[in-house]
Amino acid sequence: MQRSRIAGIGYYVPKNVYSNNDLSRFMDTNDEWIQERTGIKERRFADRLEETTTTMGVEAAKIAIERAGITAQEVDFIIFATLSPDYYFPGCGVLLQREMKMKEIGALDIRNQCSGFVYALSVADQFIKTGMYKNILVVGSEKHSFAMDFETRSRNVSVIFGDGAGAVVLQPTQNENQGILSTHLHSDGADAEILAMYYPGASANKWLKDKPGYPDKELGGLFMTTEQLESGAALPYMDGPAVFKKAVVKFPEVIKEALSANNLTEKDIDMLVPHQANLRISQYVQQLLGLSDDKVFNNIQKYGNTTAASVPIALCEAWEEGKIKEGDLVCLAAFGSGFTWASALIRW
Repeated sequence: MQRSRIAGIGYYVPKNVYSNNDLSRFMDTNDEWIQERTGIKERRFADRLEETTTTMGVEAAKIAIERAGITAQEVDFIIFATLSPDYYFPGCGVLLQREMKMKEIGALDIRNQCSGFVYALSVADQFIKTGMYKNILVVGSEKHSFAMDFETRSRNVSVIFGDGAGAVVLQPTQNENQGILSTHLHSDGADAEILAMYYPGASANKWLKDKPGYPDKELGGLFMTTEQLESGAALPYMDGPAVFKKAVVKFPEVIKEALSANNLTEKDIDMLVPHQANLRISQYVQQLLGLSDDKVFNNIQKYGNTTAASVPIALCEAWEEGKIKEGDLVCLAAFGSGFTWASALIRW
């Protein structure tokens, strides 16, 4: 049976660099406070008027397509993962198709937040294996900066995120010693509300009754009220410690699942590329798996958490720096809002 291989990879990050000290101009925070909790030193923010989630995805896609040795006209399916789409609808997949002047191919949008790219890679893998498509473009792109609240009330969230995009082109291969070995996807919505953005949304329900801005008026369930906006109800919410506790359990669990499925062990991993959520999480997982520093790639220090874009950006940087070579066993893993978590094991 044929496998899927990554034939081309690319990434794009905006030129605007914002250090921790830059953020301290807007909120009560400082470099030491941010680095101690997240490991982040700086992040990139897109040009507010010129760059969008789609346009950043396009830039990453151009590089991946060129490296795959094909043209945009040869792409026969698009999978676009993001939690920050240009519009509530339509999704970014069709916008990318338009921008790149591709044929009238299918475009699928994935909304699995931090796990989005690995989920998208898994979907693409199935299409390649069945022979339905030959050149699938998988994109993870985020523009968080436009929705962040840069006031002290939101510092626990806003200091974490950055903008950027990564992309790969997946193609079939008959080489048994190359390609995606397996992917593993999971979810558990029991604690969905501890990392979420409740509004704007279509539901006012029991889960939100204790949250700021809960609509207690008839019109409150239909429109965003002034009270909701002022209370911060339309801003992302995160219980950081609770998320950390779940992540450090599910991250290693799904990595070990992938290894076990392929009769491999942690010692076989040449490079682990985790979702860049928090450097402390990555370091904890690294220690738990017994991996040396040269076998785990982290770039959250430079870019912050770019959710669906973080895995492909890190994967591309690791490859460009020569840290991933032909024949290497590469493990991708992610955990995020939902909660969802996933892994992919790849023979490069």
